[in-house]
Amino acid sequence: MNNQIKEISIGDFDLSLGQMRIMNMSRILEMEKSMRLHGQLQPVVARMHEGGIQLIDGYKRLYAAEALLMESLQCRLLEVDEHQAKVLMLSYNWTSRSLESYEEALVLKDLTQSHSMDQRELSRVTGKSASWVSRRLGLIEKLDEEIGIEIRMGVLTGSHARALMRLPRGNQLTIARVIQTHKLTSRQSDRLVDAYLSARDDKSQQLLLKAPERVLYQRDVNESPVKMYDPRLSGFGNDTVRSMQEVILCVQDLLKLLEDNRWGSLQQTEVMLLAPGLELITDGLDALKKAIDELQINKTLQENER
Repeated sequence: MNNQIKEISIGDFDLSLGQMRIMNMSRILEMEKSMRLHGQLQPVVARMHEGGIQLIDGYKRLYAAEALLMESLQCRLLEVDEHQAKVLMLSYNWTSRSLESYEEALVLKDLTQSHSMDQRELSRVTGKSASWVSRRLGLIEKLDEEIGIEIRMGVLTGSHARALMRLPRGNQLTIARVIQTHKLTSRQSDRLVDAYLSARDDKSQQLLLKAPERVLYQRDVNESPVKMYDPRLSGFGNDTVRSMQEVILCVQDLLKLLEDNRWGSLQQTEVMLLAPGLELITDGLDALKKAIDELQINKTLQENER
């Protein structure tokens, strides 16, 4: 595979393969910041195509370059055909994991439609297992077309897609609107879908859609809402119960976030910004435990049982 690096004018790139990429503005802004500070660190990758230069890898670099008013980019030109170019779109991004699952699915789907490749061939050319290929194609086949458009536009993420694909197509848009309105994370979206599928009837499902916070704070959507007043307790006692419930829910949510795989992908600067808050929480939990111990609750209970 011969290749050479040339300086190519921004306007000369053919972006037709970009229809299989997601417009992720946060990542583009990160790339813009990096290029503003350090310039172009890696050449983009392209091929000669119908008299033009078809971009294969480097879409975020190109969009960032446009924002920075750069006139050209260093480009590695490859002598490959169209089907090889699409396979390379996958392989160039596996190391950096910069391609989302849905983008991988779009490339694989295009290879099946435009190049008549079956799943066995896709497994062979990508070096991935047949189950990996099947799971990626399932993202396309099981999702409503409008959901797919919103993922490509960056309105929904591939993680949201994995939650939505568990629903019948006719329900996906409704749940997607709830996810967007309430800005739910991928984990929260999973919990919402779980609750929607386990709801006993249409009324329970509609109640969930109107108040999705129920699923974020309760294990079972069919349960009655948590009591906010207990007549057996004084006003102070009820205030204490409400505070305990809020703490428990917040701790549960924080634990789920800390167990999320994305924590390991945070940049060092993000970890540094989050660390002081986590230290305050740790100190607060120590102080809370000390305060509870000083109440001698267990000793009081034992004395009452005598």
